[in-house]
Amino acid sequence: MSGIYRGPGGTGDATGDAASEAALAVEKAAAAAASATSAAASATAAGNSATAAAASSTNADTQATNAASSASSAATSATAAASSATSAASSATTAASEASGAADSATNAAASETSASTYASTASIQATNAASSASSASTSASTATTKASEAATSATNAASSASAASTSASNAATSETNASSYASSAASSATSASSSASSASTSASTATTQATNASNSASAASTSATNAASSASSASTSATNASNSASTASTQATNAANSASSAASSATNAASSATAAAASATEASNTLASTVKLTGDQTIAGIKTFSSTIAGTVTNGVVTTGSYSNPTWLTSINGGTY
Repeated sequence: MSGIYRGPGGTGDATGDAASEAALAVEKAAAAAASATSAAASATAAGNSATAAAASSTNADTQATNAASSASSAATSATAAASSATSAASSATTAASEASGAADSATNAAASETSASTYASTASIQATNAASSASSASTSASTATTKASEAATSATNAASSASAASTSASNAATSETNASSYASSAASSATSASSSASSASTSASTATTQATNASNSASAASTSATNAASSASSASTSATNASNSASTASTQATNAANSASSAASSATNAASSATAAAASATEASNTLASTVKLTGDQTIAGIKTFSSTIAGTVTNGVVTTGSYSNPTWLTSINGGTY
């Protein structure tokens, strides 16, 4: 039956009501403990996320430093490539100039050789002319002898023959003079030919030297071009490394930002869990304060209604399962509210 619990001897199930209130209090206390545990876990997660964020930030700084170093290396390699390219261009220009000088010397040598050949040909012609003049002189001398012999033999023709002999002798002398002149000219032409041949040899030697210089310059230009290509390749590799380091730095920075965001979320969750734990603890405390205890002394205020009969014994009181009307002396107190 239903009744109002009025203290010792009153109606109602104080034991059942107290057990229900105690179970609720235990449930609230467990909820408070769970919230506190969740708050601790969230705080730990927040600490871990903050540590990860710091590590990611450090990694991002390291990668940024690496990117800067790689960019500096790329700039240095590019400068070296430019210098090598300039050296290659200068060497190529020098090679072109020396090749041009070699070509000019070769042309001069060819011209000198041609002159020597011309002088030699002239000397040969002059020698041939000298030989012809000498032959003519010999022929004239023979004729003179013949004429002298004829003069001695024929007295009649002596005057004529003597005159002819004189003429032949004069012709012989003239031919001999011409032969001497031709020989002198041949000697001069031979000397000129020798000088031209010497000049041709000198020019050919100069051309060879300049050709060697041109080859060396061309080789130096090739080496400089190879160095320029190597420097350019190094610059490209350094630039790629710089780009990769910058990309890694960006990724590390993103990871740091994500870790920081996770740390902030974990901190927020920890704060929320701590608030929930505090609320649960407060609610548990309030529930325990309003719960009817099964043992010990307790003052209970207000009217308590129980849904079933109170079980147990009462000391210094009366427990009844019946219903009765309040006596008039009781209802008259305080306007019949009891």
